[in-house]
Amino acid sequence: MLLFLALEYVSLISYVLAGSLKSDRKSNEAGVKYFFYGASASALMLYGFTFLYGASGTTSLYRLMQHVAFFTPGFLGLAVVLILAGFGFKASLVPFHQWTPDVYEGAPTPITAFLSVGSKAAAFAALLRVLYVALPPLGWVTIVAGLAAASMTLGNLVALSQQNIKRMLAYSSIAHAGYMLIGVVALVASPTPVGSGEAALLFYLLAYTFTNIGAFAVAISVGRALGSDAIPDYAGLGRRAPLSAFAMTVFMLSLTGIPPTALFFGKFLLFGAAINSGFLWLAVVGILNSVVSLFYYVGVIRAMFLMPAPDGAGLVAESALARVLLAVTVAGTLAIGIFPQPFIRLVEAAATIGRF
Repeated sequence: MLLFLALEYVSLISYVLAGSLKSDRKSNEAGVKYFFYGASASALMLYGFTFLYGASGTTSLYRLMQHVAFFTPGFLGLAVVLILAGFGFKASLVPFHQWTPDVYEGAPTPITAFLSVGSKAAAFAALLRVLYVALPPLGWVTIVAGLAAASMTLGNLVALSQQNIKRMLAYSSIAHAGYMLIGVVALVASPTPVGSGEAALLFYLLAYTFTNIGAFAVAISVGRALGSDAIPDYAGLGRRAPLSAFAMTVFMLSLTGIPPTALFFGKFLLFGAAINSGFLWLAVVGILNSVVSLFYYVGVIRAMFLMPAPDGAGLVAESALARVLLAVTVAGTLAIGIFPQPFIRLVEAAATIGRF
């Protein structure tokens, strides 16, 4: 199946990049952990696809759709569970998330930024394709909804206690994977009107890309200047690096889902799609988790603007490249939130095309 091969190519490159700093023990450890977890998850996913291929004789998702009606519930359920386990690892969903904090902290920060967005986008694009095209929405929709609720809740609760910005964003990414999974649930549970759940997920991915890349850009710039990724070391950053502090404030508010930032509309669309598809409880869980996330995101803002800088701390240098990247990501985060309609039309068109 070409879809599986494409995902594995992305994964293999990610394993190498995560451990690319040969002289850094944490980077090496991150690469090894990522590889072994990833290999196990890929084996489970491949085993699930093998079940489906053995029973249908085809690797085409469209032809597979014609055969699944003849599979027994137990056989189909086992195949779906194995496939979901593989995708759960790729998207860092609970309970397949164990690799995420260590890999995010140990990998070079630019690579971590890519993993937080690129791997999730690939995983959810493939997951949408498999679930919508090939597999009927039987009892596994409730399982996926449970995974979404667990990912949101665990990610946000553990992030509350993190003092390292990269680990905090790692657990944050687990929570946001749960939010994204709401779009999958909405699509499969209620596939009409066209693009409801799917367009909400694509919009969220677009908004999350600008926001999370921007947050990691600040982490890279500040981390290199201070030699630390500890959140307490961000104290007084509002005076020492005003552009970085302002940008990080925008990104933290967006990750929380506060208007007029991009992820406010992303969450609005996802929760609306969940309600329209009959999953009101899942939307409520998402809203409550957004409230919980406010505490640790605002904690970063509090450190930057309300905590005094250490004695003798000077200005934090911001490179020209960092300034350009922050300007682009801040502009994208605010533009998507203030003028969402053009982007909604764009993702709705993409969702319609993606169904064929």
